[in-house]
Amino acid sequence: MTPEQINELTIVVDGIAAPLTRGDLPSAQAALATVEPERLADVLERLDGRRRAVAYRLLPKDHALHVFEDLSPNLQGELIGDLRDAEVAQIFADLDPDDRVWLVDELPASLASRLMRGLPGHEREMTAAVLGYRRGSIGRRMSPEFVSLPETATAAVALARVRSRLDDAETVYTLPVVDAGRRVIGVVSLRDLLRAGPDAPIDELMQSAQTASVDDDAESAARRCTDRGLLALPVVDSEERLVGILTVDDAARILEHEESEDAARQGGAEPLRRPYLSTPIAQIVRSRVVWLLVLAVGATLTVQVLSVFEATLEQITVLALFVPLLIGTGGNTGNQAATTVTRALALGDVRTRDVLRVLGREVRVGLMLGGILGVIGFAVTSLVYDPLIGTVIGATLLAVCTMAATVGGAMPLVARAIRVDPAVFSNPFITTFVDASGLVLYFLIARAVLQI
Repeated sequence: MTPEQINELTIVVDGIAAPLTRGDLPSAQAALATVEPERLADVLERLDGRRRAVAYRLLPKDHALHVFEDLSPNLQGELIGDLRDAEVAQIFADLDPDDRVWLVDELPASLASRLMRGLPGHEREMTAAVLGYRRGSIGRRMSPEFVSLPETATAAVALARVRSRLDDAETVYTLPVVDAGRRVIGVVSLRDLLRAGPDAPIDELMQSAQTASVDDDAESAARRCTDRGLLALPVVDSEERLVGILTVDDAARILEHEESEDAARQGGAEPLRRPYLSTPIAQIVRSRVVWLLVLAVGATLTVQVLSVFEATLEQITVLALFVPLLIGTGGNTGNQAATTVTRALALGDVRTRDVLRVLGREVRVGLMLGGILGVIGFAVTSLVYDPLIGTVIGATLLAVCTMAATVGGAMPLVARAIRVDPAVFSNPFITTFVDASGLVLYFLIARAVLQI
């Protein structure tokens, strides 16, 4: 949203929160009625738990379910806890199976089980099938409600089949074509179907299909769907049989969730998964404190390095002045490399088997960056202090930048190889490692050049 839209939304939220606080429900309902339906979820996200539940009950019935679906799974789970059992059961039953799974992952197991038992038999079976796939796989994020077409059908038969499923299908704009064994052999767009004559055979209208396996990583499958401009991506099992479909809006939702998580972890925190101002202070603290403790322990490496080279610092105290510059430059260089490679991994531009190619490129990048900064560092330091000190600083910048870029580029690939989120091994840990190793390089170079 633009700053103007955010300002407008803040004014609207304040206008709804005030009457809710006073218990003036008619005024709050009137204020909600002025909000555009597609903005209602943004309004509810910015209210606290109790007022959010009251505001949700004031929404028109024809808007309530759509607003609920637009909330993040985390907020959906909180809202469920603040509503009455009858309301919860109705909302849960009205959700699509894939949306139910998002919600179930956020609910306590006892509540999730109770809600599942309350579903009609068919809905329970579909939801249970999606829940059966492992967390993180696209099978757990696909929709089992789709329209498939037999390869022997005509355009008229296919359109009749689409019309009969309009109320419950996740999408009808991209239609998988299957053979007698339910294996995907192609896809047909609704546009081509409407344009064809009634007797046109489906196997002449269909195009080649791109599919995802139920065990594929959800983020990878979602990115494939969006990068290739697909409205929907059929999902197949190990025997290539059609079991679900991933729509482009669900793909965008998955990517938003994953990128928010990566951004938080690269900054040394856990993702909030909800708007900042509506997040309890205790939750913000929990999202940061563990990482701070880990990094604080890691920072003791830097202290240990300084203590080892204490005698060197005592002989030439000017060296201490450049410690912040050198470790800061090394940390920034490593973070740049890690961020670039992590993003390339997410986009599929590089894979773990490309580790040697990435290392080769980052070594060269580090040498060039270090060479540029080293020349500047040597010139400035030589003018202000002494050419020998300038040589130490220039050589250290060259060595630190090369080492930091190499380590920063390799760590995300190592993390992916051992099946850990690359963002976890990204900026915070790289900064700690580079700080300590950079200081070791600095003092070793100083000893060699200055003969101390």
